[in-house]
Amino acid sequence: MDTISVNKFRDNLKSVVEQVISRHEPLKVTRRAGEAFVVVSADDWEREQETLSVLQNRDLMQQIASSVESHNRGQGHKSTKEQMDEITGI
Repeated sequence: MDTISVNKFRDNLKSVVEQVISRHEPLKVTRRAGEAFVVVSADDWEREQETLSVLQNRDLMQQIASSVESHNRGQGHKSTKEQMDEITGI
């Protein structure tokens, strides 16, 4: 994560925010006498929150782990070509 001073952030607000949005990378803003803060795009924030929600859902994580085990044993669902074409929209 890149870091910038609050003064440089303030002086270049528009371009810095555009970079955060276009690069999809958070930016840490440091303050001389205080706590630092992080700037992140709204889309990235929502994705992070979704990921945290999934990771905190024990039942869902158990289902994912079970699916991975089945796949590793070669016992997972095998889609037909027609099903794959329908899934991928081909």
